Amino acid sequence: MIKPDITVDEIVVRLKSSSNPKSIKGMAKYGIDPDRALGVRIPVLRELAKELKKTVEDRQRLAQKLWERKIRETMIVAGMIAEPKMTTEKQMDEWVEDFYDWEICDQTCMNLFEKTPFAYDKAVQWSYRDEEYVKRAGYVMMARLAVSDKVADDEKFIEFFPDIKRGATDQRHIVKKAVNWAIRQIGKRNLKLNEKAVELSLEIQKIESSAAKWIAADALRELKSDAVIERLNNRERGG
Repeated sequence: MIKPDITVDEIVVRLKSSSNPKSIKGMAKYGIDPDRALGVRIPVLRELAKELKKTVEDRQRLAQKLWERKIRETMIVAGMIAEPKMTTEKQMDEWVEDFYDWEICDQTCMNLFEKTPFAYDKAVQWSYRDEEYVKRAGYVMMARLAVSDKVADDEKFIEFFPDIKRGATDQRHIVKKAVNWAIRQIGKRNLKLNEKAVELSLEIQKIESSAAKWIAADALRELKSDAVIERLNNRERGG
């Protein structure tokens, strides 16, 4: 049972009780820093976050303290329990600079940042940054918003296209994978955006850059696939 006044140290002790040394070794294979990880699986972290949300009144304060501990698990839980409506632009800009691997980046964007009122603005702003994980965060936000914002107009995503095209020449694996992800998720939203994303991919394919050509080819492979087109057609028909 979690106490309303639980401390970060007590949370870390609980996390360590669920740690798996074998998981830490496995994480290293996927680009996750093993020196900052306890080896706790994401489903376990989600359950802990649910308990904290139910019992801790000042979750925002606890989230900040968990984040400052700079352990993989405490940072992920911080993003899970923080309140999007209470998260400021300043906090987002500070946290994004602490990203040190793709998992912390993606989990924080998915669990917190994409739910804030600043999500669309930050997606664009961060896409202009040069720091690897900050820039990735910009494109992860574009991808995630395409999935989670069910009521947004198509134009909101078409407005991302110049930023996606600009980022397509970044050779860094972490960044180009996120740029590719953004195109694919936008293009799987509906038939109109699929057509627009295919057009964008064809433009990117013409750029003299190996990163751009990979991003475009991979996006086109999925966006023009029979499975995706059939799914979008069914959605249009209400099936």
